[in-house]
Amino acid sequence: MHQATSAPALSYFDYIIIGGGTAGCPLAATLSQNATVLLLERGGSPYGNPNITNLGAFGRSLSDLSPSSPSQRFISEDGVINARARVLGGGSCLNAGFYTRAEHRFVNDAGWDGRIVNESYRWVEKKVAFEPPMKQWQSAVRDGLLEVGVHPNNGFTYDHLPGTKVGGTIFDGDNHRHTAADLLQYANPGGLTVLLHASVHKILFKVKGKKRPIAHGVVFRDASGKRHRAYLKKGSKNEIILSAGALGSPQMLMLSGVGPSDHLKAHNITVVLDQPLVGQGMSDNPMNAIFIPSPNPVEVSLIQVVGITYFGSYIEAASGENFAGGADYGMFSPKIGQLSTVPPKQRTPEALAKAIEAMEALEPAVFRGGFILEKVMGPTSRGHLELRTKNPNDNPSVTFNYFKEPEDLQRCVNGLKIIENVIESKAFSQFRYDYLSLPVLLNMTANAPINLLPKHANLSTSLEQYCKDTVMTIWHYHGGCQVGRVVDRDYRVLGVEALRVIDGSTFKHSPGTNPQATVMMLGRYMGLRILRERFQG
Repeated sequence: MHQATSAPALSYFDYIIIGGGTAGCPLAATLSQNATVLLLERGGSPYGNPNITNLGAFGRSLSDLSPSSPSQRFISEDGVINARARVLGGGSCLNAGFYTRAEHRFVNDAGWDGRIVNESYRWVEKKVAFEPPMKQWQSAVRDGLLEVGVHPNNGFTYDHLPGTKVGGTIFDGDNHRHTAADLLQYANPGGLTVLLHASVHKILFKVKGKKRPIAHGVVFRDASGKRHRAYLKKGSKNEIILSAGALGSPQMLMLSGVGPSDHLKAHNITVVLDQPLVGQGMSDNPMNAIFIPSPNPVEVSLIQVVGITYFGSYIEAASGENFAGGADYGMFSPKIGQLSTVPPKQRTPEALAKAIEAMEALEPAVFRGGFILEKVMGPTSRGHLELRTKNPNDNPSVTFNYFKEPEDLQRCVNGLKIIENVIESKAFSQFRYDYLSLPVLLNMTANAPINLLPKHANLSTSLEQYCKDTVMTIWHYHGGCQVGRVVDRDYRVLGVEALRVIDGSTFKHSPGTNPQATVMMLGRYMGLRILRERFQG
């Protein structure tokens, strides 16, 4: 890894990959075996940062709003607080670690070769996937799911199977995180150049005298603001590959002149190709949770168990001896966080000081417990993404339209009913207070300002309203460069040459219960495909 400040003003490669994230790292490692590759990452290194590495520090990177944070906060137009990665390894450096493969139907619909898919998953798993230690709280959730009828018990497996299962994790036995950046250990060092703090400003196209625009280079800036250019070497097989994620990839296409022409002109961007579907089909799987204070100590655990229901809702859970995460109260921090105790507009210094004082007076037991959450499969609701500015470091504007489609709302309600049954199950009884009824638990969670949406009174009487008012993200957003709309089935951008998009922006639905395994697999899979095309014609 090198800082982009050390890069020459001009350089040439067979492949230029924009985005060293969950897809970009395995893709770069694979292509480097038989070609020269430049991997451009706008963030820094994940190594040596305990907030990334240690399981117990989960959430700290997400609540770090500094310019050097590995996480960049954005708030969708729906009013839900969200985050995107800004670090080598991408979202695998920030997430709750759950590792599970896509369902067979997802693979079939994508038209992928099942044998190479399985080989690619195994290639990823050798470096980053582990079996989690099943302790008391997670075991109670698993047993509760089985007790309330989420059958069968599929034990520990990476496969997507209906019923209840224990999935993999990217945290090892010492609770240390392994990320997509670790997949760069597979790279041929002579074939790969990795630049950090390299912010790509645009993709360059040859247009004059060409039937279709041809991508042939990129302009990027280093941490000091200095401009660099990297070009493709001569050769018809050389390509630029965009792996900047569901926000970054459509944003970069637009900044480079590929997108809806009226929108580009409004931002004074020269139109290379009028492509109105760039930025369309944005989706984020809605997540709703119930926090259950526990009378008994619970282990610190992130997602380990999942209930895969027949009606399209996934049930998962996370626990903590002290979810407040030390002096700053982590997830519950009045300053920040998805679950805090002071509504955003009221976060004056006085109000914060008062809230922290009030929290210090509480028994530590109040923060002991866990969340059981449900995530809607798919989803079917769709939104869109637009540029706010021409600066690639600024967030675009994104609307997900949570619960616009009634099917998504029904799945949320059905998922919450399963969670309520698990909370009341015999298996889970030692981890809940008898006197805290379900309505009380629902209202407790609803009263935490988890998003910027207006609240309705006494949500426990309407699960539909609870879904809408307490919607959060589980960070599985996707779309914006979808297959069949912006790219073809080989991920080539339609209407231009020598440019592909390989990441979650190409998905119509989120794969499996959690997408990271499949995004890493896709980087490896497409790397193998591209190399095969390169040498076999």
